[in-house]
Amino acid sequence: MNRQLSLVFAGMIGTSIIGFLGDAVTVTASEQNSNTTLSIVYPPDDHKTTSEQIFLIGTAPTDGEVRVNGVGIERSPAGHFAPSFPLEIGENRFRLEFQGQRVERTVTRLAVTPPAPQGSTFVSDSVYPTVDIARLPGELICFEAIAPIDATVSVRLADHTIPLSPTSDRVSLPANSAVLTQQNEPIVANVAQAETYQGCRAFVNPGDLGTPTYQLVHNGQSTTQAALGALRILDPTTPQIVEVTAGRGGAARTGPSTTYSRLTPLPPGTQAAVTGRESNWYRLDYGVWIRETDVTVRPGASPPRSFIRSIRSRQVDGWTEVLFPLQVPVPVSVEQGDDTFTLILHNTTAQTDTIFVDSDPIIRRLDWTQPLPNQVRYTFRLNSDQQWGYRLRYDETTLVLSLRHPPLLVPESTNLSGASILLDPGHGGDELGARGPTGLPEKTVNLAVSALLRDELEQRGATVYMTREEDVTLSLGDRIDQINQLEPTLALSIHYNALPDNGDAINTAGIGMFWYHAQAHDLSVFLHDYLTTALDRPSYGVFWNNLALTRPNVAPSVLLELGFMINPTEFEWIVDEQEQQRLAEAIADAISEWLHQQ
Repeated sequence: MNRQLSLVFAGMIGTSIIGFLGDAVTVTASEQNSNTTLSIVYPPDDHKTTSEQIFLIGTAPTDGEVRVNGVGIERSPAGHFAPSFPLEIGENRFRLEFQGQRVERTVTRLAVTPPAPQGSTFVSDSVYPTVDIARLPGELICFEAIAPIDATVSVRLADHTIPLSPTSDRVSLPANSAVLTQQNEPIVANVAQAETYQGCRAFVNPGDLGTPTYQLVHNGQSTTQAALGALRILDPTTPQIVEVTAGRGGAARTGPSTTYSRLTPLPPGTQAAVTGRESNWYRLDYGVWIRETDVTVRPGASPPRSFIRSIRSRQVDGWTEVLFPLQVPVPVSVEQGDDTFTLILHNTTAQTDTIFVDSDPIIRRLDWTQPLPNQVRYTFRLNSDQQWGYRLRYDETTLVLSLRHPPLLVPESTNLSGASILLDPGHGGDELGARGPTGLPEKTVNLAVSALLRDELEQRGATVYMTREEDVTLSLGDRIDQINQLEPTLALSIHYNALPDNGDAINTAGIGMFWYHAQAHDLSVFLHDYLTTALDRPSYGVFWNNLALTRPNVAPSVLLELGFMINPTEFEWIVDEQEQQRLAEAIADAISEWLHQQ
């Protein structure tokens, strides 16, 4: 199971499936049917979750019945099980029995709604802001707090008093991982005996406004509570300028935390003015947020603005480089379509009369427009629907966009000479991944199948790189660095899947693909359709997903989830050595066919 998906699940279910058993298990595929005792690998005892249900994953010998709280459960032909049970708020106890053996688990379901106020008071930590914030003059700032129904609520800030009004029922959104179980409907969040109160105000004069103080009047009682964060209004005449100094670039986001969506990362050297701050996040002048550890403040610098005039292209080994001479390294964004690649320069005004883009293996034409006074859009019309990778960097103040040429293959449908494939066996070492009913860690199967796939690809003439060839711990950053340094034709991250607590481990199975950049979409769909058809396997689906191993843009990068470790029946297919070989052959055949179709 992909590590990032596991970590997302951790926020939803309390403990991620990758980490609940501690030390690594050295069970091999050939040992899977040698179990002689009742065992349960998930959930751990005293597990806490917000889910409405939980699955119990484990195994026992086939010659007998496994009972949960006195009731027999369904098992796979090899004796594995993963039934789901509803959970009540609070402690839920499960007793598993098999031929005199007994295992017990306690699972605590936590409430997801905020606690009700205790008397005529605010709900703890519900008053805004909870961290120091800074905004521009004239920007609307909304204050809110949770308080008893029928209360009178206001907030005092400097010499301003702002009345707050009760809002209608608040609709909350499920976690991103909810779409993986087809349960991503909005949730109406009602807090018993409480309402959310809200009011907004814009402040004109720059300066520190201090900490807001909230006042509540309810049932003849008056209560005040100070917010945890203070508010400052920035002076737009003396903006703070920051420069991206993080080695891998700056991760731009739609909001001030990692829960917000990623946008085009900013190359090192990029400069921008700060227009807002929230805790340790800066809002930049073109609307994105960036963590303060990715940037350095440039004292005394002027707001980054640039003209752009001539543009030229050149061909280097396997790439076309397009050079954009600028006065200062400005923020950039990328939009990738099927046969278009659009580069957006922010805080830039065109003075362009001449562009040099010669006959090129990848670029058919370059068009540009200035849709806003401070934004220039360059749209590359490409020779093919398939793109093979791109890079962005600053050389001093010149932006260099590199577009990758298609691979040069031997024109035989099964020959992969000229192609390089990077295989990333997911997890490893301390990172176990998902766990099968016997306790077999996903990392073991990932490595076994990747090794088989390497052999199949090399037999077809491909150059194959492996991010790991042993059971070692390897960070996501190290894996990404290998992709960026090696620049393979394709990058494939090999995984097996799991679900959050509220999933159905018995009835969820199949092959899934995850992609991020448009250049990887067609490959994702092709691999999914080919494998499900050739191997007669169920379909889990094709997902756009913001995962570390789908984000590399130097090559089409796909994360493969080749089955569900936690599905009792599919697990038997996963650990079957003959089926592993068939799977490796099918993936190699699919890659060969897809590459030659391009």
